[in-house]
Amino acid sequence: MSYTETEKETIAVPEKVSKRFFLETYGCQMNISDSEIVTALLQKEGYKSTLSPAEADVVLLNTCAIRENAEDKIRVRIKSLKAVKKRNPDLIIGVLGCMAERLKKKLLEEEHLVDIVVGPDAYRSLPELINGLEDGGKAVNVLLSREETYADINPVRLSGNGITAYISIMRGCDNMCSFCVVPFTRGRERSRDPETIMNEAKLLFEQGYREVTLLGQNVDSYKWFGGGPKKDFEKVTAENKNAEVVSFASLLEKVALIHPLLRVRFTTSNPQDMTNEVLHVIAKYPNICKYIHLPMQAGSSSMLERMNRGYDREKYLRRIEAIREIIPGCSISTDIIAGFCSETEEEHKETLSLMEKVKFDYAYIFTYSERPGTLAAKKYKDDIPEEIKLTRMQEILARQRRQSMDNNEADIGKVFEVLVESHSKRSKQQLVGRNSQYKSIVFTSEQHKPGDYVHVCITKCTSGTLLGEVLN
Repeated sequence: MSYTETEKETIAVPEKVSKRFFLETYGCQMNISDSEIVTALLQKEGYKSTLSPAEADVVLLNTCAIRENAEDKIRVRIKSLKAVKKRNPDLIIGVLGCMAERLKKKLLEEEHLVDIVVGPDAYRSLPELINGLEDGGKAVNVLLSREETYADINPVRLSGNGITAYISIMRGCDNMCSFCVVPFTRGRERSRDPETIMNEAKLLFEQGYREVTLLGQNVDSYKWFGGGPKKDFEKVTAENKNAEVVSFASLLEKVALIHPLLRVRFTTSNPQDMTNEVLHVIAKYPNICKYIHLPMQAGSSSMLERMNRGYDREKYLRRIEAIREIIPGCSISTDIIAGFCSETEEEHKETLSLMEKVKFDYAYIFTYSERPGTLAAKKYKDDIPEEIKLTRMQEILARQRRQSMDNNEADIGKVFEVLVESHSKRSKQQLVGRNSQYKSIVFTSEQHKPGDYVHVCITKCTSGTLLGEVLN
C-alpha cells in the first residue's frame, strides 16, 4: 500500500516508548548513593523508573557483599524474579555493585536468570550494555578504576524526604582489614574534586535540603591535590611544597561554610586515621553534627591485631578521650563483630568491658561471616561455632540496649534543636526529626513541617527514640 504526501501527514506516528527500569538497593549508604548515580545515568539515556518489577523492562539489584547473609538474601530475590521473567521473557535482570564485583562471571553461571553483571566502577557502561544485549546474550563489566569518582554526575535523590541527602566524597579503601572484602569489591582509595562536592552541596541547599552526609569507606583518608592515586599525590606535593592540600578537615570546613542552616554529617571514620584537626573543626561549627561513627570491631588488642585494624585497645580509647574532651556532648556509635576467628571468652569479655568504658550511644552488631578472598579467609580458621557466635552477639546486644537506654534517660529534661525530617507513621500530628547527636526525636506539632528547625524539650524515651514537647 502506498500513500500520497498529504495522506502521510495525517497518519499518527506513535511516540517512542521509553524503557522502564526497576532498581532495588541492598547494603550500606554507599550503595544508596551508587543507586542515585545509576538512576541519573539511566534517566539521561531516556529510561524511566518504575516501582514494580512487573512493569519494568530492566530489573537491577544493587548488591552488598560484606556478609554472607547479604548475598544469600540477594540470591533469594533473584529466584523470586523467575515468575516475572516467565511473564516477560524479554525482561533484563542485572546485578550491580559489590556482589557483582566479587563474583564476576561466576554469577552468570550460578544464577541463570541474570543477564548483566556490573561492578561499582563501571556504572557508566550500563546503558550501553543493556542496549547491546541480543537474545540470550550476557554482559559483564567489573573493571575497577583508579580514577572513577562519578564527580560529574548529578545524582537523582531517592530518599524521598527532600531534607537529607548523601554526597560521596571518595571511593574505595586502602585499609586491608583481614575480615573485609571492600578493598576487593570497591578498589583503591581515590578522592573526589572538592569543588564538585561543594557545588553539589550548594545545589542541594538551594533545592531545600537541610542536611548532607559526606560518604566514604574511610573519610579521614580524603586528600585532594589534582586528584589521582596516593602515590601521585605524594609525588606532586613533594615537588610543590606550597601547594594547597585539601584534607578531610579542610573539606568539612568548606562544606560547613556553605550556609549555617545546612547541617553536615559524615561517615565512616577509621580510628587510626581520625585526627584532632577533624575534631576541632567539628567543635568549631555548630552546623557540623556532634556525632561520630567510630567502628571498634573488637575490644581486645590481640583480636584487633588479627583483624589487621592498625590500632589497639589503648589507641582506640585515646581517640574516644580526645572526642569527649574536644567535643563535649558528642554522640558516638560503633561496629562490633562477635565470634571472629579464634576469639576466646576472655577476648569477648574485653569487648564487653570496652563497651562499659565508652558507653556507646548506638552500635551495629554482627556475627563474623567469612568472606572468600580476604586475609582472614586465607590465614585464619573460622572456628567459632555458630551457637557461640550468636550467644556472644546477644550478650553484646543486651549490653548496648542498656547503655542506649541509660544515655537516652540522661537526655530527659534537655532541650535539643531538631531538624524535622517527616511526619510520624502513627499520626500526622506527630513529627520525627534528629538532633545534632543523630538521635531520633518524636514530638507533636501542627505548626511545623519537614525542613524546619524546632527546639524540643525531652520528656520521655525508649532505648532507640527520644520523645519531647516543642518549646514556644
